[in-house]
Amino acid sequence: METETLTLIKQALPAYKSHQIDVTLDLLNDHNTVPFIARYRKEMTGNLDEVEIREIQDEANRISKLQQRKQEVLNQISEQEKLTPKLSAAIKAATQMQQVEDLYLPYKQKRRTKATIAKDAGLYPLAQWVLQFKRDPIEPVAKRYINDQVPDISSVLEGVNEILAEAIGERAEFREWVRRYTQRNGILTSKLKRNGQQKDEDQVYKIYYDFQSALKKLSPYQTLAINRGEKASVLTVKINVDEPAIDRYLKFQLIGRHQGPSVTIVEAAYQDAYKRFIGPAIERELRRSLTETAQTHAIQVFGNNLYHLLMQAPLKNHVVMGFDPAYRTGCKLAIMDGNGKYLAKQVIYPHKPASATKRQQAMPAFIKLLNDYQVDMIAIGNGTASRESEQFVADAIKQVDRDVRYTIVNEAGASVYSASAVARAEFPDFNVEERSAVSIGRRLQDPLAELVKIDPKSIGVGQYQHDVPESGLDEQLARVIETAVNQVGVDLNRASIELLEHISGLSKQTASNIVAYREENGSFNSRPELKKVPRLGPKAYEQSVGFLRIVNGKNVLDNTDIHPESYPIAKRVLTHLGLKLNQVGTPAVAAALENSDANTLSDQLGVGKETLQDILKSLQQPGRDRRDEMPAPILRTDVLQMSDLKPGMKLEGTVRNVVDFGVFVDIGVKQDGLVHVSHLSKSYVSSPANVASVGDIVTVWVLEVDEQRHRIQLSMVAPND
Repeated sequence: METETLTLIKQALPAYKSHQIDVTLDLLNDHNTVPFIARYRKEMTGNLDEVEIREIQDEANRISKLQQRKQEVLNQISEQEKLTPKLSAAIKAATQMQQVEDLYLPYKQKRRTKATIAKDAGLYPLAQWVLQFKRDPIEPVAKRYINDQVPDISSVLEGVNEILAEAIGERAEFREWVRRYTQRNGILTSKLKRNGQQKDEDQVYKIYYDFQSALKKLSPYQTLAINRGEKASVLTVKINVDEPAIDRYLKFQLIGRHQGPSVTIVEAAYQDAYKRFIGPAIERELRRSLTETAQTHAIQVFGNNLYHLLMQAPLKNHVVMGFDPAYRTGCKLAIMDGNGKYLAKQVIYPHKPASATKRQQAMPAFIKLLNDYQVDMIAIGNGTASRESEQFVADAIKQVDRDVRYTIVNEAGASVYSASAVARAEFPDFNVEERSAVSIGRRLQDPLAELVKIDPKSIGVGQYQHDVPESGLDEQLARVIETAVNQVGVDLNRASIELLEHISGLSKQTASNIVAYREENGSFNSRPELKKVPRLGPKAYEQSVGFLRIVNGKNVLDNTDIHPESYPIAKRVLTHLGLKLNQVGTPAVAAALENSDANTLSDQLGVGKETLQDILKSLQQPGRDRRDEMPAPILRTDVLQMSDLKPGMKLEGTVRNVVDFGVFVDIGVKQDGLVHVSHLSKSYVSSPANVASVGDIVTVWVLEVDEQRHRIQLSMVAPND
């Protein structure tokens, strides 16, 4: 990487040490993945996490694009033989793309304008004369420029105005000043468009019918909502600013203390330049900037919610029934064993419009399934007929002489999975609804393993995700999935292709090859056996192997997140502690470490402290799953109805979505309740994401219930507080 580019990256990232940026970029350029660097190169980077590594990566990409654009602009201006040392220095010193574009604007090839026509008519020297502010009268001088193209003084002066207005409008320093002034002082307003209310029958945009906000205070979700209302022809949107202040600035810069007949011409020209060129361009830029900022924020909200959804605690070693509710077509049931293996399926008809006979048969058939397969957990989808199905399940488990519980599972995206090629390959003989029942049940057993099979945009944990660029959203969600999958690690002998392809260093093809090798040769017994997989080369092996676990393999270390390159260190640690390999994961390791200090041990063994700490954790708990530390889903045995809710009632619930204005909480009724940002805490909350995450189990109090509008207002602050 060029020295100048590297210098700009470091200037843009003052929070990082110079060597951290150097090492991180070197590692990335050597085709190391972000999860691999974050986990296994901590000493080299100074213990940077994945977010920090990606920040360096993104800034490096931005600066590289900026440098490339600078060179393109320099070359194009140079070809016109108009590149001066001062202009070259200004372009090279630019730190933002907009600065480069402002400097390039006067030299940009453009269509024929009124100003270029005036110049072709020979009026450019007169425009230059006007800017000298001589005391001579204008008319006698202007008469000399009359010709066939400009037949009178009025035409001449109009042409001069066009030349001056375009030149003023293209001055980079003027645009930058107006841009900054408008950013600081501009007011965005939205009004109901004529006949707009007819297009907004449900009054979705009512709060924006007469709305205004300072640009610097406008919330991202407000920006996206206003944009949507404008696109729907419901709203008209404008940025207002103190134009007299801008007028005073331009007058000071262009006229200053000059007097004489030229003043009136220059004054008209800069006012025309602002009205036609600078003002509209800056308004478009700022609207675009607001939108890009809001879109970036919405993508981050979606990514943050998706991460916490994927990292929800799995429900291990339970026989689970997936219950996909429906009325006319019946409720689809699918049973999976403790490892997620499909066991049985059935369709029952407990709800109208099914016949009375079918409804009577539903209960005994359901209870028989529970008993035959010893089901102890039921995952009910939250779609159509969910409310009635929950009541049916609650009534059924009261008749079972075992501890059986249920929970409501967000089934968003289950239909997308069910119709996908992945689902058809996995269950070719199932119909779509039966595959949905499997997906719903497995979401409870292992949310991460199941949700990676679904397009994340279909999962429904975002905010205005349909208003953001798909490419940016896809990139962010891919990063989130990669982070989650690699932080958890996967069982090499059970993981699906869809899960494996997100592992560091693996592609869809190598993931497919791993599964094919496993099916042909049986389970992997050791990590080195991965090297036999076709097209899985040394680099892919190095990047992926630490995130792939082998349970009950030849080497107990293969079931840890210790990288094989560190096995010699792990064995030295065990020897130092007086332990053997077969004692890994036993209480003996924790007992031996009670009298050991990590810093001292690091010095004694000559091992980096960060790597040593990770090794010690893995030796104590091989196969550990960080999701086990997350809150478990709330399991229920009885139904709560909206009519049961009373103001002041205290409940436990699960956070289903986090947006800018609050969080939505599942409290066991069909409709999620909203905790507005103002009710999240006793103190001020700048962002709901600072207080709650998807999957959190929270205590809430009912504030208000509107059964007619299906709205529940909740608070996370106790009434007495």
